[in-house]
Amino acid sequence: MSPIAKFALLAVVFVDLIGQGLVFPIINELVMDPKLTFLPVSSSDATRHFDYGLVIGIFFLCWFFGGVYVAKISDTIGRKRAIMICLFGALAGYAITILALFADSLWLLILGRGITGFTAGNQPIAQAAMIDASRTDEEKARNMGYIVTGISAGLVGGPIIGGLLSDPAILGSFASIKMPFYGAFVLVLVTILLVQFTYRDVKTTREKLEIRPMEVFTQLVRIREKPVVMRLYTVFLSFMAANVTFYVFMDNYLSSEFQIGLFGTNMAMMVLGAALATSSTFLVTPILSRFGKLPVIVTVTVTMALSGILFVLTPIPALCYVFIATFYFGFGIAYPALLGLFSASVSDEEQGWVMGICTAAFTLAAGVFSLVGGLMMAVDLRLPFYICVAAALLALVLIRTTWRHPDIDAIVR
Repeated sequence: MSPIAKFALLAVVFVDLIGQGLVFPIINELVMDPKLTFLPVSSSDATRHFDYGLVIGIFFLCWFFGGVYVAKISDTIGRKRAIMICLFGALAGYAITILALFADSLWLLILGRGITGFTAGNQPIAQAAMIDASRTDEEKARNMGYIVTGISAGLVGGPIIGGLLSDPAILGSFASIKMPFYGAFVLVLVTILLVQFTYRDVKTTREKLEIRPMEVFTQLVRIREKPVVMRLYTVFLSFMAANVTFYVFMDNYLSSEFQIGLFGTNMAMMVLGAALATSSTFLVTPILSRFGKLPVIVTVTVTMALSGILFVLTPIPALCYVFIATFYFGFGIAYPALLGLFSASVSDEEQGWVMGICTAAFTLAAGVFSLVGGLMMAVDLRLPFYICVAAALLALVLIRTTWRHPDIDAIVR
């Protein structure tokens, strides 16, 4: 695969993730700030926390239902066609989101985020496309690191785009809370052209396309037929539950606890993305080569648990950014390691499927914990982060109890 084709795949992941790095801080501001009047001024804090969790949760649940199916059909219709479906879905979602902001409509916002979520399956397709082009395990790990780099660039780029395009000090009267969505719309259009003219499928063998409405569930049920994938998946679910609970609610917590505003929540996303970018770009291959996958995964999971509890116990806002950085610096190394284990556990013909179910773990956990976490924050702002710590500790227990198996040892080594 040519460097420009790899760049096109990273651009695909980038625009996928700016939908979170750009949108989450803005949605938090829209819903939580009474001065913006997106919600009725009389709305209680409990209602605002619930609505925030609802908008984010719908996005992730729609991603769950769409992600597994789109990733699977990329094995049949080709990576490029599946990527284009997702990109055009993102265009439609941004258009509806812009309309929601003009109309001050929560339900249109939910619809726009739902459509964007359902077609947000580009990450596993890009992962599978990178695997198609990998000739060795080392190259595969490096390419998975590039994917995480694209993810972190989106998480960094989103807040930067959102901050620049909504700041009157930079754009004057052109700045508005709607302008970042126009920017995202244009970036998706550019990415469509980039993919169309630079990327060509490396994988040419395809299966017959069969449309099954219940595909999302049948693909997950297939895990039972693969004991090694099942052992990996239980740990991965807990690991990702810790990640997404921290990720979804860190902005909401910071704005509610410390009243840091849109600039402060954008900075949190930028710190997260910078930590991910640094570790995933420069450290994945050397650290995994030196220490091995299992010790790295265990060490990172412990670090995530400690960072999560320290994040909510510190009374100093600046220290919160430090713990965001430590949480995601480690995550940027462990996540490609886990994806590499999943890739090694199945055949070349099942790479799209296995990357799809990995994304399903992320999106299902994010959807469920977003909905539940919004209710939890109405009771205690710290509750979602206690869940984060508990999930990380559960992952450590499952590694200890379910990964002590010859088949796991073989792929870990």
